Amino acid sequence: MESLRELYRIGIGPSSSHTMGPQAAAQIYLQRHPEARAFDVTLYGSLAATGKGHMTDVAILGVLEPQGPVTLHWEPRTFLPFHPNGMKFAVLQADGTLSDPWTVYSIGGGALSEGEGKPTPVPSGSSSHPAHPVSSPGVVFDGHTRGYAPTAPSGSSSHPAHPVSSPGVVFDGHTRGYAPTATANVSPAPLYDLNTMEDIIAWCQQSGRTFWEYVERCEGPAIWDYLREVWQVMQEAVERGINHEGVLPGPLGLQRKAPVYYVKAKGYKSNLQSDGLVYAYALAVSEENASGGRIVTAPTCGSCGVLPAVLYHLSRNHTFSEERILHALATAGLIGNLVKHNASISGADVGCQGEVGVACAMASGAACQLFGGSVAQIEYAAEMGLEHHLGMTCDPVCGLVQIPCIERNAFAAARALDANFYASLSDGQHRVSFDRIVRVMKQTGHDLPSLYKETSEGGLAKIHR
Repeated sequence: MESLRELYRIGIGPSSSHTMGPQAAAQIYLQRHPEARAFDVTLYGSLAATGKGHMTDVAILGVLEPQGPVTLHWEPRTFLPFHPNGMKFAVLQADGTLSDPWTVYSIGGGALSEGEGKPTPVPSGSSSHPAHPVSSPGVVFDGHTRGYAPTAPSGSSSHPAHPVSSPGVVFDGHTRGYAPTATANVSPAPLYDLNTMEDIIAWCQQSGRTFWEYVERCEGPAIWDYLREVWQVMQEAVERGINHEGVLPGPLGLQRKAPVYYVKAKGYKSNLQSDGLVYAYALAVSEENASGGRIVTAPTCGSCGVLPAVLYHLSRNHTFSEERILHALATAGLIGNLVKHNASISGADVGCQGEVGVACAMASGAACQLFGGSVAQIEYAAEMGLEHHLGMTCDPVCGLVQIPCIERNAFAAARALDANFYASLSDGQHRVSFDRIVRVMKQTGHDLPSLYKETSEGGLAKIHR
């Protein structure tokens, strides 16, 4: 597994896979072709279907347009065989020909990977959409004018399972999560020698240590400085969000709820106040993400409110030290890393179970550790957090990271605290292991039809048409 720096990326919302990843890809391609004066970019599958709502076009154009004009093509009905979030960059020559085409995939959490294979059209419906002029009328999002996401007829057949572990592209997770490094064609070096929860638990039991100590053993002591920065950004996102009133950008006209939830929760008795505050904190971060604010992928932008809400609440109401919060962050990151390595954290690949479900597992394990849970109890809490999100679809209305994403963050944060309490009452023994749930989640996600995996073609996404 890679460093937690590749999981916890500090960057700008609203989407790690649809905004941060494509922006990173554009930066890498521009770095390769500083001489280029025009570009041609094609977006495939989920990136094309919900790209407008996720600011994919804004992210790419913001990098390439200062260098030269960009022609964008949208292919929402064409899925490349490696992953649903495919992109192809090329230099547009003066004579209209294309040179040095580069295909890359945004595989979740802001990560990029290179894959092989020709475009594979989904059988039903048209295989392509015409290029959309970048100046077309749309909605204003933080000063950028954007149109609606191009959509295809519902009922398309699902794309095949897509592996997400092939060699890929490095970019600097330590700075803002999407700046390219000089070694952009080399995979991040694996730091962890154990890649399953079973093996890590065995190491913990043999050595008498816990999960965060395994993280330190693999990452080195410098990881704590990075996690301290991550924690600072998380807290700032909560505090901005609970004081930020108004309407979220986009055509839904969705009012921010975090400030109201926070004020109302403060008025309840302590037994009700806890859940209300956790809701408010999760809404705060998710609403900041939806408005293009600075957040941390945990493990993605769409699920970035769950873990900060739980840790912020526990740090304020149970006076846990910063050191213990950082240890909990490390354990949560290890849990998320296991899912990223063995399955997927991409909503376009496995649905929202890979985003909010994984975030809930991370927060469940972190909370259980803070309250003194054993290694077995922490694993149980994480397993429950993921198990009870199995099958959750990714069907964002208008392709925006708003409905149902924001509410799901709030409910998952509260569920994480429930998973911790349930696991804490047990001895940690249970029938279904975390590793097995990860395998089931991956298979379940690949069995879901594509219209339920970040294409805005089915489910809740259809209610606004």
